[in-house]
Formats: sequence, C-alpha cells, structure tokens
Amino acid sequence: MLLDNSNHLSVIKALYFNGSIGCSEVSKITGFSIPNAQKNLTELIEEGIVIEKGLASSKGGRKPILYALVPGKFYILSVAVDQFITKIGLVNLDNEFIGEVEHFKFNLYDKAATTDSLIRKINGFITKLTIDTTKICAIGVSVPGFVDVEKGINKNFLKDTGKSLRDYIAENTGYPTFMDNDSSAIALAELKFGIGRTKKEIMVLNIGWGIGLGMIVKGEIFRGFSGFAGEFSHIPLFKNEKICNCGKRGCLETEASLILIEQQADEAIKNGQSTTIIPDRKGHTSINSVITEAKNGDELAIKLISNAGYQIGRALAVLIHIMNPQTIVLSGKGSEAGKLWLAPIQQALNELCIPVLLNDSEVVLSTLGSNAQLIGSAALVIENIESITF
Repeated sequence: MLLDNSNHLSVIKALYFNGSIGCSEVSKITGFSIPNAQKNLTELIEEGIVIEKGLASSKGGRKPILYALVPGKFYILSVAVDQFITKIGLVNLDNEFIGEVEHFKFNLYDKAATTDSLIRKINGFITKLTIDTTKICAIGVSVPGFVDVEKGINKNFLKDTGKSLRDYIAENTGYPTFMDNDSSAIALAELKFGIGRTKKEIMVLNIGWGIGLGMIVKGEIFRGFSGFAGEFSHIPLFKNEKICNCGKRGCLETEASLILIEQQADEAIKNGQSTTIIPDRKGHTSINSVITEAKNGDELAIKLISNAGYQIGRALAVLIHIMNPQTIVLSGKGSEAGKLWLAPIQQALNELCIPVLLNDSEVVLSTLGSNAQLIGSAALVIENIESITF
C-alpha cells in the first residue's frame, strides 16, 4: 500500500477521529471543498481504505452517505508506560483493540528496566500477533517524565542507550515510532474521543503514581515554551518536609498519589485498624485492593481516597484561578475509584475557590476507562500520519 497523497491522509485522519461521517463533515474538518472531499473519498474507496457505511438520518431531502475507514486495512501498535506497569495493545482503524491488551510489570526505577528490555517486550508482543504484521503502520508510545516530543527524548527515564528513545525503538522494531508524555497522551485521547469533542478549555488530571496534567487550550494540546507544561505533581503546596522523588519538599505528590495511598493503607493495617483491605503475602497493599474495598464501603479505604481527593482539590483550586478551565477531567489509573473522588475534590474547591471562577468550571470523570493512555498513544500515530511512509 502506498499512501503519499497528503489530501488522502487528511481524510483518513478525519475519519479515524470522527468515525462514520458524511462528505460535508469531511469537507468541514479538512477544509476541502465538498467536490474535493468527495473526490478524495472516492479515490480512497478505490484503494480499499474507505467504505460506505449506509445513510445518515435526515429531517428532509436526500440522506447523505456515511463513510468510514476499513478497520483492518492497517493497524497501530500502542504502548502505554507508567512508573510500574506497561500495557501494549493493537488498535485498528475503528479505534478498537484487537485481541488482548498485554500488561507486564516494568518498574522504571529499577535498573533492570532498560530500553532493550522494553523493546524485547514490544517485539515479543508483535511475534504473537495473528494479523499480517506488515499492516502495522507505526508505534505510538507514551511515557512518564519530561518528554521532548521533537527529539524523542525522555529526560527522566529509559536513557540508558544514550540515544533518542523514540528513534531507538523505531530502529529496533522496524516501525516508525511517535512518543509523548503519558498525561499529554491521555489529554489527546480526551480531545479526540472524549469530552474534548464538545469543549475546548480542558484540564485532564492523570491520577496515578504521581498526579500528571494534560492541558487542552483552545482545542489544542498546550505544552508550554519548553514542552514540559503540566507537572502538576510538583506544585509545592505543603510544609511537610517530605522529600518528593523530584528532590524537592512538599510537592502535591507527597500528600496525594496512589503510592501514598498504598503506604497509608499498609501503615493503618500494621497498626491494627479494622478494614476489609487484604494485603498480599509480603504485607503490601495494592491500590486495586483499596479501590475495590472503597467501592464496597470500607471505611478506611474511603477515608484514604477522600484525603487524597481533598489535597488534589486544593491544587486544582490553584489551577482554576490561573487557567479558568471549562472542565477538569479525572483520568488515569486512580480514576477507577470513580465518584469517590468527586465529593472531597469539590469540598476543597468550594472552600478555596473564588465563586465566580468556580461556577464556570466542572469536575467530571473520564468516560474512556482504564485504557485512556493506550487510546492516546494510538491517536498520537494518526495525529502524525503525514510523517509516515506507507
């Protein structure tokens, strides 16, 4: 398959991010005239990349034809790395995961977590696929840390080769590779498939082992001057003398993170507090167990999440006063706790925000689920589709 027509690529991008749409919608999204949009759609149908999906509903007159991408024409390999767990999945052109998403432990703070070991996992996943792997167009990777998107460098993790992480993955897998920060990837997923479809001023909170932030301003990902905007975890809010992993003291992360919740649960259980949370054989509590028991009504589990939520709300109050967002979306692994976050966060906002600003902002849960980062990693490939040689 040879795709070197930039107009064709623009149409593919429009259909991937918007699903089944008519020619007029393609025209509006791409900026092409309707005749030009129709011409490109027809050519893509002839190439076997686009199909007609029936007729749209209409209040009167002729019903427009809907167009969509052929789901299995090509695929995207999506890789989502967090501090301790990595996920790999295969995504088709209908933004669907094909087969199982693979999870494996990959502790970025461990010396054994090398770039080569990550590549072995990626290549191992590819070898197990039952599809024609020549149909994989590219790899999308999202990782924590300060990510230089232009150079493909992570300034915090996976630096052991001394080379561009993005380029090294591409060289050792044989596929074009695109890379971004994990929170920015989640924000991209929200922008293209979540609440960002209808709202343009959004702060996307990545509640994870730290507290990341993806920023959408005027309908685009905001990165700041150096490209590192959104280090929400490291706002120095507390005089607690706790040293953060960044080396500073009193960061938000020291009072509100999934790691802290696990540590607090361990300490409470060790001190004999009554709870249905069950630690593992080594006496360690997992965040999954805390979230599950909180949903089941366990008092300790609810308290731990509520305390962290209140501190997150304090930090969000600062963000609201500076950015005046329309919507704050709670995403990331921690968002699996669902509505348990909303009341304590809202309590802090009610106490600390100027009402005229708070009244214009809402806090909502992401609708993208636990694979939001994977969805964003795949979207990163399509967002840069013009850079791919098919």
